[in-house]
Amino acid sequence: MNYKFKTKPYAHQLTALEKSWNRETYAYFMEMGTGKTKVLIDNVAMLYDKGKVNGVLIIAPKGVVGTWYNQEIPTHMPDHIESVSVLWQSNINKKQKEKLNSLFKTGQDLHILIMNVESLSTTKGVEFAEKFLNSHNTLMAIDESTTIKNPKAKRTKSILILSKNAKYRRIMTGSPVTKNPLDLFTQCYFLDPFHLNHESYYSFRTRYAIMKTANISGRQIQLVSGFKNLGELSEKLTPFSYRVL
Repeated sequence: MNYKFKTKPYAHQLTALEKSWNRETYAYFMEMGTGKTKVLIDNVAMLYDKGKVNGVLIIAPKGVVGTWYNQEIPTHMPDHIESVSVLWQSNINKKQKEKLNSLFKTGQDLHILIMNVESLSTTKGVEFAEKFLNSHNTLMAIDESTTIKNPKAKRTKSILILSKNAKYRRIMTGSPVTKNPLDLFTQCYFLDPFHLNHESYYSFRTRYAIMKTANISGRQIQLVSGFKNLGELSEKLTPFSYRVL
């Protein structure tokens, strides 16, 4: 791998990069403490060096976006890469507007936009993310991707639409299943609708969940009572994901 690391990778991080770096879609299922953030930053830098991307959109939980901006990117992004990083803020004053505008200046810089996942529930956030994606060859990454596990959530719907404008897509989480295997659908759909061979959540649920009918307040509703075909589901994940415990 002809790439100069700023911080030395562990063996599992090197394996993750070797498996994923030039793939259009990939999932880093790496538990806390295994360094998935560094892997993503190195992946971005490799693609930038090859002329494949010049923009990165990182979507992360509210408590993590500042860490990406203040610590992770300065620590791991190689020094030879000139980059412009901006942390999205919904209250756009004159200073913030100047920062956001710097993401669209022409040149050789790598443009990095970091957004709180909640901002994709707002029209302003979605419109800016769309403008950014359409202005660059972009890698779009979802940190703690279980934040988009609910297919009915506004932010999930927005992110799935936006993903079509990203050249490369990555998801990152230590535990892709927080409640049940159905959590996987929208995370994988973000990467590629064909990874799991299901174009709708309901067909996915029919394949992998055992449903029962319950009467609640005079209404009949469908509830999940168990799961099936989980070995098959695990096999489908293998080609586009890497697991580190």
